[in-house]
Amino acid sequence: MYNFGNEVVLFLQEIPYAWAALLFLIENLLIFICSVYIGNLLSIRYAHRRIVSIPPKIESKEILFAISTILLNTIVTLVGLWLWRTGSIQFRSDIGVFALLDILILLLVMDAGMYVLHRVAHIGFIYPFAHKTHHRYDKPRPLTLFVLNPLEALGFGALWLLVLCVYDFSWFGMSVYLGLNVVFGVIGHLGVEPLSEKLLRSNLFNTLTTSTFHAMHHQNENFNFGFYTSIWDRMFGTLYRENSRNQE
Repeated sequence: MYNFGNEVVLFLQEIPYAWAALLFLIENLLIFICSVYIGNLLSIRYAHRRIVSIPPKIESKEILFAISTILLNTIVTLVGLWLWRTGSIQFRSDIGVFALLDILILLLVMDAGMYVLHRVAHIGFIYPFAHKTHHRYDKPRPLTLFVLNPLEALGFGALWLLVLCVYDFSWFGMSVYLGLNVVFGVIGHLGVEPLSEKLLRSNLFNTLTTSTFHAMHHQNENFNFGFYTSIWDRMFGTLYRENSRNQE
């Protein structure tokens, strides 16, 4: 595994940027396809636990915004490669306890940073230019995860690169975090709730975000701004009441 990791690093160091762009585009296309496909399977499997009404037929605008997000995510990844090659971003190669700790650090730091950006995106004069696109679709489905205004997609991408520039994470920790990021994104836009009522009321899922948690944000825009946890919503009083009733 260690040798394989070294080979991947060497490959990324040497691949021409044009080929890297193609590789990252394919990567982001696969993430998109798998996310929407698995999300739709879950939406069908748990159709009896629908938490928002069935969304209308997909519009061409949704497809165009999703394509835009895929392309912009590819550009962000390519910029990340350039920052890594020029030394602005550095990674560790360990896969031990500290690499596991990196996952927790990334989840908490990115959750805090995205909470702040999310709140900023809801400011009156910013909202129409950045975040209104996503909220136009208040009945989320898996595709909605990728329906973002280009400014919003670039904003989150810039935050990600900034965090990587500030601290030297491990390749392992970063990779696992990126996988979890997609999982949380898909779950948040299912439109159905796979978890039972008992699990939803448990301490774990009262802290981690769920499909219900994010669906409530699409229905009530002033609440539930968190991406992975409800920590910051609890701290700043933006947790939707139904999510906090067990804590009262």
